Amino acid sequence: MKPNVLYIHSHDTGRYIQPYGHNIPTPHMQKLAEEGVLFRKAFCAAPTCSPSRAALLTGQSAHSSGMLGLAHRGFSLNDYNQHLANYLKKQGYATALAGMQHVAKKAETIGYDEILCPVNKEFSAYYQLPFVENYLKEKSTAQTQPFFLSVGFEETHREFRQPTALEDERYCLPPAPLPDTPQTRRDMAEFKASARVFDDAVGELLCMLGTYGLAENTLVILTTDHGIAFPSMKCILTDHGIGVLLIMRGPGGFSGGKVVDGMVSHIDIFPTICELLQTEPPSWLQGTSLTPLISGQQSAIHDAIFAEVTYHAAYEPQRAIRTLRYKYIQRFGDRTARVLPNCDDSYSKDVLLAAGWGELDIAQEQLFDLMLDPNEAHNLANDPSMQAVLAELRDRLHQWMLQTDDPILQGLPVPAPKGAIVNLPDQASPNDPTVTVD
Repeated sequence: MKPNVLYIHSHDTGRYIQPYGHNIPTPHMQKLAEEGVLFRKAFCAAPTCSPSRAALLTGQSAHSSGMLGLAHRGFSLNDYNQHLANYLKKQGYATALAGMQHVAKKAETIGYDEILCPVNKEFSAYYQLPFVENYLKEKSTAQTQPFFLSVGFEETHREFRQPTALEDERYCLPPAPLPDTPQTRRDMAEFKASARVFDDAVGELLCMLGTYGLAENTLVILTTDHGIAFPSMKCILTDHGIGVLLIMRGPGGFSGGKVVDGMVSHIDIFPTICELLQTEPPSWLQGTSLTPLISGQQSAIHDAIFAEVTYHAAYEPQRAIRTLRYKYIQRFGDRTARVLPNCDDSYSKDVLLAAGWGELDIAQEQLFDLMLDPNEAHNLANDPSMQAVLAELRDRLHQWMLQTDDPILQGLPVPAPKGAIVNLPDQASPNDPTVTVD
């Protein structure tokens, strides 16, 4: 029988969990990593919610899939038949969704066989788990066809959970791009509280698989959409924004506590599933199977990965290429001012705005040496000694945009679909009044 696929995904977690070395206790995810495979250098294809998920679920760049902005604000896939759930349905799979999906304004648009939770705005882990358990119990008693189950948690999206004694803000360390202040420590304590809830839910799911005899033949894919919702992270093309957790466990060699250092992208998951199922990959896939990394046949499957932003709350077109050594980011259009609506409101944002962060311009081209400057804080684009590297990466990025038919090449601005809801780039917050595209 073909393996089941359990796709577990969170909001805004980045790699800020215990198996990546952070002081954020997530023992259930740690156990999953020790039983499966952890990817140290996994990246999303877009550090913004819907484009990231669309890329993973269609196996192609966000702009190739059509998802240039947020689904709940009016953006959508070009073709929902390219969604992984619909591909697997054609391979004989039962498909089901629990909780968050974020690639369609209405979940019914996607085409799942079942939507397990009542349609409302409640996507918290505690709410969803009983519906998921009923589904898994049913599948365990009638194992006539494999299933694809997507379980999407709103954790660790803002607004965060309130911290308990387990998350004492006095002893928290803010993420690397932020200063250490009482406000940023409080922010991180609340994130840790949300991560604890997320981890508890993962533990419950894994326990259900064991209880109902499904663990051995289920490929578990645990990931998140992009970096955490702090300034200079979510919606940013540095590794703080595109670095994601990715842990997989199940048949096909995804076992044994392996740790993989080769760069991988979310778009590689779809072709990996195709190889595991021994099915013909669909023509639109742009990724590469992870199998050579898992088998040890290769230490790398990419010498570069690509990422993008077009719209989040507001329009901010930019593209990036990352190699093992360098990161090149190109911003398009004339705007150099920060687009503040693309940064979620928070204690941390308030601290930075008070210090003048909002008035700092952003260079149109950015080049970072990831070995000597892993925090991507020192832009080398104007360094005379780096012009050859800059030119090479600029050209490689342009070639990728040509190959993937990037809409930026058709002229700026890239239009939003009619009826889409967007913030204006000059606003201060995603909660400011929006405009509807005519």
